[in-house]
Amino acid sequence: MIRVAVAGYGNIGKYAVEAVREAPDMELAGVVRRKSSSSAGETPAELAGVPIASDVKELGKVDVALLCVPTRNIPETAEHYLSLGIHTVDSFDIHGDALWSLRSQLDTTAKKHNAVAVLSAGWDPGSNSVIRAMMEAMAPKGMTYTNFGPGMSMGHTVAVKSMKGVRNALSMTIPKGEGVHRRMVYVELEPGTDFANVEQAVKTDAYFVKDHTTVTQVDNVDALIDMGHEALIERRGVSGVTHNQLFVFRMKINNPAVTAQVMTACGRAAMRQSPGAYVMPEIPAFDLLPGNREDLIKKLV
Repeated sequence: MIRVAVAGYGNIGKYAVEAVREAPDMELAGVVRRKSSSSAGETPAELAGVPIASDVKELGKVDVALLCVPTRNIPETAEHYLSLGIHTVDSFDIHGDALWSLRSQLDTTAKKHNAVAVLSAGWDPGSNSVIRAMMEAMAPKGMTYTNFGPGMSMGHTVAVKSMKGVRNALSMTIPKGEGVHRRMVYVELEPGTDFANVEQAVKTDAYFVKDHTTVTQVDNVDALIDMGHEALIERRGVSGVTHNQLFVFRMKINNPAVTAQVMTACGRAAMRQSPGAYVMPEIPAFDLLPGNREDLIKKLV
């Protein structure tokens, strides 16, 4: 059995615990939470009997840690776990140069401590990255568009929640087509907070600066939250010299549940890789699944 620790117990962490419990080849070693969040009076009922620690060292042997923490906390958190020789899986959700830079950084640390880091193991980046890679393999020339939403973006929401004066927040992604998106941000502010300052901070944040963003102040964000999300990936391209090839992939999901499930699968895959850092398209698909090669080939090929 693979002993898995869940680091963080927000939206993704809750579903990660459920996913690990349902995995036939995994055992939940425990949940790592900040001391202020894990006092006896604040322990959620669903964690009754689950070891809760403020440091992973308190949980005994741990093979893999699912890092269910905000994206901007992932570099430091992953470094800590990898330095202990524990494999890590995260859902770092910033594409491009930032992801490559983090992969390079964690690759060095992981190899030094004989560990594996799987980065951006959510659904985008993550499982959708695999879909885009396969589409491009089938039609090397062409264009791919990924349209998100309508739905709640967890990474964007967490980014706004962390801003000074924001009590609660929600970021909704609205697709406009051809990979262009609009961000609808709703904020619940602390008394005395200047809305104009918060609006400016949101619109200039790296998560939002490339999209048309509207910020609205509301009295109660919780009344607006729905964790559903959607994604539509389309590629039109050329196979060899044959034009007009069209591939479409669509999903309607509970956002944190799918993120946690993908992370759990990547926790299994981490046990099967050589030391170093990986993103999902680098990992063999069968390594994500429980079972032996013979059964998987007979079932899926």
